[in-house]
Amino acid sequence: MSGKEERMYRDGPGIAGALRRFARDDSGVMTIFALYIFVCMIIVVGIGVDVMRHERDRVHLQATLDRAVLAAADLDQPLPPAQVVSDYFAKAGLSDALSNVSVQQTLGSRTVTATATTTFDTSFMHMVGTDTLAVQTAGTAEERINAVEISLVLDVSGSMNWNNRLPNLKNAARDFVDEMFDNSEPNTVTISIVPYATQVSAPQELFDLLNVTDEHNYSRCIDFEAGDFNDTTISTTREYPRTMHFDPWDDFEGRDDDPKRLVRNPVCEGASSREMMILEDNRTTLKTFISNLTADGNTSLDLGMKWGSILVDPTFQPVVESLSTQGEIPAMFNNRPVAYTDRDTIKVIVLMTDGENTTQYYINPAFREGDSNIWWNDQEEIYSVYVGLDTSDEDWDGITNEPLFYWPHTNQWRNHAFGEGVYEETQFTQECTSFRRNGSCRRYRTVAHTVLVDEPGSAEVLTYADLWAYTSMEAVVEDLYEPWMNDSQAWNDWFWAPLEGVDAGPKNTRTLDICDAAKNAGIIVFTIGFEAPQNGNAILQQCASSVSHFFDVDGLEISDAFDAIASSIRQLRLTQ
Repeated sequence: MSGKEERMYRDGPGIAGALRRFARDDSGVMTIFALYIFVCMIIVVGIGVDVMRHERDRVHLQATLDRAVLAAADLDQPLPPAQVVSDYFAKAGLSDALSNVSVQQTLGSRTVTATATTTFDTSFMHMVGTDTLAVQTAGTAEERINAVEISLVLDVSGSMNWNNRLPNLKNAARDFVDEMFDNSEPNTVTISIVPYATQVSAPQELFDLLNVTDEHNYSRCIDFEAGDFNDTTISTTREYPRTMHFDPWDDFEGRDDDPKRLVRNPVCEGASSREMMILEDNRTTLKTFISNLTADGNTSLDLGMKWGSILVDPTFQPVVESLSTQGEIPAMFNNRPVAYTDRDTIKVIVLMTDGENTTQYYINPAFREGDSNIWWNDQEEIYSVYVGLDTSDEDWDGITNEPLFYWPHTNQWRNHAFGEGVYEETQFTQECTSFRRNGSCRRYRTVAHTVLVDEPGSAEVLTYADLWAYTSMEAVVEDLYEPWMNDSQAWNDWFWAPLEGVDAGPKNTRTLDICDAAKNAGIIVFTIGFEAPQNGNAILQQCASSVSHFFDVDGLEISDAFDAIASSIRQLRLTQ
């Protein structure tokens, strides 16, 4: 009998026997345990899948909320902030999840807070009693203009008169001013304007607080040295050479005008419309100043950038405080420029040009100070040119150890300036040669007499500063020296000898030096190439804080550049 038959015989037939046999059978124990483990593994993996899907939905919900509040907080956003958030959720198919939107807005800021809640149906966790999971997100976005110090460094060189550039610049700059103040709380934004061409002109009140040489006061510019472009500061104790008031190229004589007129195209201009405007927060004043800008002269990016940096550098604060005391700057800004470490203040320079660096001109030190050899008779409006001793007896008087002067008005040589001597004049009188019996004269004759007469007026020697201020360098050469000198010698001695310059190459180096100094100090630098040539744009790209801080624009696009800069200045950030 087999083992199976034996067990059936022992346990008996029927259901009862089968149950007794099943109770003793242990051959399936491991299969049941494996099945249990497998079910547990499915549950654990399923929970992981549910968690991952829950996190995916949470991230999607949070990302939608973040984008929504950022867009709603944008101060340029014309739609109501709550509507913007709702639209974002609707387009994402999450309208039911949006639970709350709150908005706080002031003149210079907008804060949008939103919360979103939804549920997630589990696929596996319900096996352990969890049918749904909550998905909750919250976020706050704030756009705020904190304190801002801005230097607008604007090219007003002669090429800005072409292709409607100056009017387009004015419109863009005025709109920039409006946008900054429209979206700012009061007393938070100051804007300085630095119009630059060959030079940068400063107001008298500023010059009075600096140590600048005093050869003249027809205009107020400083001749910086190469090393000055390695930092963003200006000293109130070190002596700086004042730019001479002179015109290298125009043929102009203004001394004989009534009233006298200074040279028309000086390197440094004295008109108020060409001077810097310092730390202003009155939009009307700023926009009027911009409207009155005129264009003339060469291009000095380095000088514009240097002054733009000075006006936001903390070391300039004592000067600002003094100007504030004088009423030139609002008292509330007497603590500006603030320290670079002030985290609540942004310092910005916007450097704009339509060109590239060109030559900047100076007067040789030997022709800056003291008396020239030109004399001027103001009453008679006559020049005299002192030449030296009359060693060759040019005036034919037999004396060779006397001064020799050239009189341009008569093309003659004399031993004195016109108005400082006498001259012989023939005067005529009538003498009676025959008398009547009653004593009256019957016949006259004319008699000539030679007399000495004082020359009219008085001649005064001109200082070099006064000479260049009213008479252009070309006019000095052509009117006062060419008539009696060899032409080449006249130009060499009285044009090229007094005139010095810094060419584009060194000026490009200076520009990049001051740009680097500004950026290293923490100043944000935006640059705009407005129909500028390739070389100009190359300098601007290197000067800007980053590639995205440089704008290459034509025509009306300059407004877009200023608008983009205004938007960038505003600090847009997630706060939670």
